[in-house]
Amino acid sequence: MSGTTLSAVVAVIGGFGLAAVLVVPYIAWSYHRRGELGLGHAVLGLGFLVYSFALVTYTLLPLPEVDAAFCVKHAAVTKPVLEPLRFIDDMRKYDTSGIRATLRNPALRQVLFNVALFVPLGMFLRHLFRCGVALTLLTGFLISLTVESTQLTGVWFLFQCPYRLFDTGDLLSNTLGAGIGFLLAPVLNLVPGQRVRVPVGVPRPVTRRRRLLGIALDLLAVWLTGSALLFGAKLANWAIHGEVPRSGVWNPLLTSVLAYWLPAVLLLLVMPLLGNGGTVGQRIVLLRPAGPGGTVPRWPRVLARFLSGSGGYYVLVGTDPNAALLLLCASSLFLVHTTGGRGLSGVLAGLTVIDSRVDRYGTRVAGNRKYRFEHLPAEEHR
Repeated sequence: MSGTTLSAVVAVIGGFGLAAVLVVPYIAWSYHRRGELGLGHAVLGLGFLVYSFALVTYTLLPLPEVDAAFCVKHAAVTKPVLEPLRFIDDMRKYDTSGIRATLRNPALRQVLFNVALFVPLGMFLRHLFRCGVALTLLTGFLISLTVESTQLTGVWFLFQCPYRLFDTGDLLSNTLGAGIGFLLAPVLNLVPGQRVRVPVGVPRPVTRRRRLLGIALDLLAVWLTGSALLFGAKLANWAIHGEVPRSGVWNPLLTSVLAYWLPAVLLLLVMPLLGNGGTVGQRIVLLRPAGPGGTVPRWPRVLARFLSGSGGYYVLVGTDPNAALLLLCASSLFLVHTTGGRGLSGVLAGLTVIDSRVDRYGTRVAGNRKYRFEHLPAEEHR
């Protein structure tokens, strides 16, 4: 695998990995800041993460075997190039007799690559972060200076000597690339799914996709909390007994309590009872269950929803996985076929799901305008 391909692969893996860590905070930020998720905006955010990792990987990779012999052989790399236009002299060392030969010139290709590498940075800075031209150019210069300094210091003295050259010409070409990216940033407006068409405080339709997103966030929250509790218990066991139990010999009842039952009760029952009835996933996507007339449900309905839905599922996961699977399938069918995607638990508890920005009368004041939002099935809002 070539160095360029390796850098690209590592950047993609790193970007998607960081996106997996940040997905819940991003969804929460998007709904509370923009009023909705916006698939196009999320795609651009993912692109920015992958690009950020690409800057790091193309700066560091491939890593050579830096030893005393390497440092002696590449001693010239330790001397920074302080002539920003030196690349012009480097170009003259190759054939420049025609357009085709000029385009194949290695020195020119390196300059063009350095310009192109920072074009996305300028586009993201203007489009996602609303930076002006001066701030974009300054940020591009500072990031380029950080890259060049990393190379000059041998990754901040982690290596015996530098293995790449500090070149002020790269500072110039990178900053130029950021400026070109600033000019090209309006192209990103063509990515669909970014515009927020109504004010942030105005309710949005409760679609099945939004309901499924809330359910997925609930499952993720329970899994993360259960994993943390189980890890803490095993760590405590190690501190007390001096060993970590292997999988399969850990107390199955304690595993069910810590991994499934306790986090499900805390996040899917206690939290709704102490708030507006919404689970952690529903709160993130600005949804809440509602009783007749849009009222906040009382505890019997919340408990009934918990036992016939996610709570019942987690109770069964810890005791009878096959029964848990059947309940999950039944809930999925009800979610698809019931009006407004109420789901099995919603039907049995007599609840529906509404946007949490809707008051009990179905209206919301935003600025000087009063918007009307009826509790209609999701399809009728589209």
